[in-house]
Amino acid sequence: PDLIMISSCLMGQTGPWRNLTGFGNLAASVTGFQQLASWPDRPPSGPFGAYTDFINVRYNALAILAALEYRDRTGEGQYIDESQSEAALHFLTPDYLDYTINGRVPVAVGNHDRDLFPHGIYPAAGDDQWVGIAIRNDRDWDGLCDVIERPEWVGHKAERSEPAAREDTENAIAAWARHEPASSIESKLQALGIPAHRALDTPGLFEDPQLQHREHFLEVAHEIFPTTWVESTRLQLSETPARKPERALHLGCDNREVLETLLGYTSAEIADLAAKGILS
Repeated sequence: PDLIMISSCLMGQTGPWRNLTGFGNLAASVTGFQQLASWPDRPPSGPFGAYTDFINVRYNALAILAALEYRDRTGEGQYIDESQSEAALHFLTPDYLDYTINGRVPVAVGNHDRDLFPHGIYPAAGDDQWVGIAIRNDRDWDGLCDVIERPEWVGHKAERSEPAAREDTENAIAAWARHEPASSIESKLQALGIPAHRALDTPGLFEDPQLQHREHFLEVAHEIFPTTWVESTRLQLSETPARKPERALHLGCDNREVLETLLGYTSAEIADLAAKGILS
């Protein structure tokens, strides 16, 4: 009776779509993210990865914490029915409000932003090298103009943001960036306080000095390979620092302990599950 359990599926445990099976990329389609995170002249491409999975785990954590607090007060557990799609819909609130109040249907705008301009990912020198740049205000704009050697644009952010000038502005920035190393663009703009960063691939992430300083990637022993790399905790706690794992855990390593000690399965029942391929 004090057990806390959460079910986290695409559409929730009730309703006509309760049996819809799928993953976060499907929930991103159902909720409209796939259509919006695209380019206006191309088919929907969607956000990277199973987007609603990334949102949903935050709501999972909050719901479980609330259930734990309730159990501390009452001694009773909770069963939590959470819908990935409903959790994700909160992040489209501005678009829903714009439609319900103003009758405007949101459209795909690529990397453009409704408040920031320029705002995008630009090609840098080299093969498949890119840099993200976001200009927030006039100070950022004037700094960018100095770096890309466009003094005639200084003080004219609003003018260059007009629809008639936007494409020319974006093309000029892209033409400049294409001949500059991504790391150089990043350092020049960051020195002026302008949000900019290289689009890092996996080797770039391992070489990143910030992630190295925080020991984000840890090399640990593995049961099949000599060693493997895992990501450390994202939290740096002053009184209870995280412990480095001694080894990488494999899928299903605690199956027997959980089935025997928590669920009361016999050794014969566990062996039968393993023989049927139910256990990993």
